[in-house]
Amino acid sequence: MSVGTLYTSPGKETGKLIKATAAFGGVSIDVDAEYKHMETNKTAEFLAKFSHGKIPAFEGKDGFKLFEGVVIAKYIASLAPNSGLLGSSQTDAALVDQWTHLIELEFGLPTDIINQLVSGRVPYTKPFHNALLERQERTLTTLNTHLTENTFLVGERITLADLAAAAYLQRGASISFDAPLRAKFPAVVRLLETIVNQPKLKDIYGETKYVEKGLQFTPPAKEKKEKEPKAAVPPKEKKPKAKEADDEDEDEPLVPAEPKEKNPLDDLPKSSFNLEDWKRAYSNKETRGKDGALEWLYEHFDKDGFSLWRVDFKYNDELTQTFMSANQIGGFFNRLEASRKYLFGSMGVLGQANDSLISGALIARGQDIAPVITVAPDWESYSYSKIDLSDPAQKEFFEAALAWDLKIDGKEWVDGKNFK
Repeated sequence: MSVGTLYTSPGKETGKLIKATAAFGGVSIDVDAEYKHMETNKTAEFLAKFSHGKIPAFEGKDGFKLFEGVVIAKYIASLAPNSGLLGSSQTDAALVDQWTHLIELEFGLPTDIINQLVSGRVPYTKPFHNALLERQERTLTTLNTHLTENTFLVGERITLADLAAAAYLQRGASISFDAPLRAKFPAVVRLLETIVNQPKLKDIYGETKYVEKGLQFTPPAKEKKEKEPKAAVPPKEKKPKAKEADDEDEDEPLVPAEPKEKNPLDDLPKSSFNLEDWKRAYSNKETRGKDGALEWLYEHFDKDGFSLWRVDFKYNDELTQTFMSANQIGGFFNRLEASRKYLFGSMGVLGQANDSLISGALIARGQDIAPVITVAPDWESYSYSKIDLSDPAQKEFFEAALAWDLKIDGKEWVDGKNFK
C-alpha cells in the first residue's frame, strides 16, 4: 500500500533519490504522473499544500506534507527501519547524515550553480566558475580517499548516503564531473556505477550521461551593425534567445549577480595570519590538546588583522527539527561563499526538537564583521558580538564552539557545520 504521493520532474536528482530510497527500502509511493514543472507547482492548489512551490514535494496518505528532497528521502527511509538505509546505530546515522549533506552541499549545489552559469541564466564570471570547480574537486578528493578503503560510505551495506551520492554524481557527470576528473577519482566512479546498476535501482537512475569535457560558457555572438543612411531608423539589436530552464534546476537562479565593487577587505594591511593554513590545521589536527588546532591558532593569530565573533540565530523559537536547523546553517554558509577567503566558521544546533538554538563562532578578516557577512541575504537573521579571549567565559565559548562540545542554558551540541 502506498504511503503517499511524490511530486517531482523525471530528471530531478533528488526525485531520483527519493524513488531509489523507496525502492530499496521496499516502501510503496505514488508519483504524480500529471505533474508539469513550472506549471503545477505555481497553481493555487499546489501552493496551498506546499507554500514554497518547490519540488520534490511529498504528501502522505495521512495528510503529512514535506518538501526538500533529502529530508523526504530520510523520512521514507525511516519507514523501512530494517533496510539499513539510515545505519544500524546512532553513530552510523550521524555518518549517513555527514556524507549525505557533504555531497548535497559541496557537490550538488555547485553543480546547479555551474549549470546556471554556463547556460547564461546568471551572469557569468570565470573566477566564480573556477572556485565552484575547485570546491567540487575538493569534495571528490574527500570521497575518493574514503572510498579507496571502503566499499560504501557507511559500513558494509548501502545506505541513504550512497543513494544520495549516486544521484548528485550522476547529475554532475553530465555537467562538470568530466573525463579528466573521473580518471582522477576512480573510487567515486566505482560507487556511482555500483549504485545506479543495482537491479532495484537501475530503472530509477536510468543511463548515466558522461561528458568528456565539463560544460563551458559561450558568450552570445555579437551581431554586425550595417551602415545605414542617416535618415534611416537603426535596426533593433536582437537579444540572444534565453535557454529554457532545466527541469533539474531550482525554480529560480541560485545565486545573484556578482558584486562589481571591490571588497574593502582587500585594502587592509597584509596579515601574518594565513586563514587557509588555519583551515588546514583545523581539519587535520585534534581541536583541543597539545599540538591541537587551538594551540596552533593562538600561536599564529593576528589580532589586528582578524577578529573573533560569536554568532547567534535570532529566532530560535521558530526552530523545529534539529536536522532541519542544521540544514539552515548549511544554507547560510552556502550564501557566504563570496567571503570564503575572509572567513572561517563553526556553528551548531544545541538542544532537541522544538527546543533548540543555533550558535557558534566565526574568525573574520578585519575588525568589522559587516563586510564579511553581508554577502549572505539572511545575515540579519543572526546577531554578532566580538569575542574577547582575555575574558575566560568568552574564550571558553569560542573553544567549545570549535570543538563542538558547546553547552548553552543546559542545551548540548547535537549537530554542526563548518565554513572552511
